[in-house]
Amino acid sequence: MIVFELSCDLGHAFEGWFRSSDDFTAQQDKGLLCCPQCGSSAIAKAPMAPAVPRKGNQFVERSLSAEPQAPAEPQAPVANAPMPPKVAAALEHLAKAQAEALKNSTWVGKGFAEQSRAMHYGEREQAAIHGEASIEEARELMEEGVPVAPLPLPIAPPEELN
Repeated sequence: MIVFELSCDLGHAFEGWFRSSDDFTAQQDKGLLCCPQCGSSAIAKAPMAPAVPRKGNQFVERSLSAEPQAPAEPQAPVANAPMPPKVAAALEHLAKAQAEALKNSTWVGKGFAEQSRAMHYGEREQAAIHGEASIEEARELMEEGVPVAPLPLPIAPPEELN
């Protein structure tokens, strides 16, 4: 395996593992490569320094002030301490309120954007629904004036419940 430093036309840097340089070229020619951050298919090899090993007696000083690279996936804040009782009670109250709001709503899964749009334009009878939509789909719905709102807590689709 060979590791190439790659970058897209928007400047996002990432690495890719390939069997050979020819494998990289073949995948690039077929349009199989895309940026994990933005999805761009305009991918090129970034300049790479040769991997020259250091002598065993050399010390490498690492600076803590160097800025870390942005992660490829969004990250969520976490804590290493137990949740305070007031926060736990507030989340429980929020979960009950969300469950009550969804009690008379129908799960439509990945068809949420399409069905919401159909109701907005009068192509379907109005009904309370909930489901899944990508950020881009939700943005488009809001731009069209379709009333949508994110659910504060994640829910499991009915087919995944016990």
